[in-house]
Amino acid sequence: MNLYAFLVARANAIPEALLLLVARLGTAAIFIESGRTKVEGFLTIKDSTYELFSTDYKLPLVPPELAAHLATYSEHFFPLLLILGLFARVGALGLLGMTTVIEIFVYPDAWPTHLSWAGLMLPILARGAGKLSLDWALGIDRGGR
Repeated sequence: MNLYAFLVARANAIPEALLLLVARLGTAAIFIESGRTKVEGFLTIKDSTYELFSTDYKLPLVPPELAAHLATYSEHFFPLLLILGLFARVGALGLLGMTTVIEIFVYPDAWPTHLSWAGLMLPILARGAGKLSLDWALGIDRGGR
């Protein structure tokens, strides 16, 4: 039991700021990788992206061209907010909304993956970006503390 108590004490000593930074960067990496597959150059949307949103990613009530733009730019903009820790709750909420749309309308059987993404975003929503962020440095969001 002493070894377990020691390990629990060590785990409890991990700073919240580090946990939130890892959550922010992990979430950003997921969505930036996806967003980069949809563009060429800086932000020129590929023809294949429009085709994808016309077929596999087709959403009800949203034209494929609009959906392609919204998704692609969201996968670049919201992760940038998370990386910087600037309005990080907005970034996490935007990507959580996107994840919800993907789960409901595109890949409903991928709930384990989407749940793991949500598991990274929910602490950011609940606690903010943490001390290692522009939100903290600029006094925008100090996590209610």
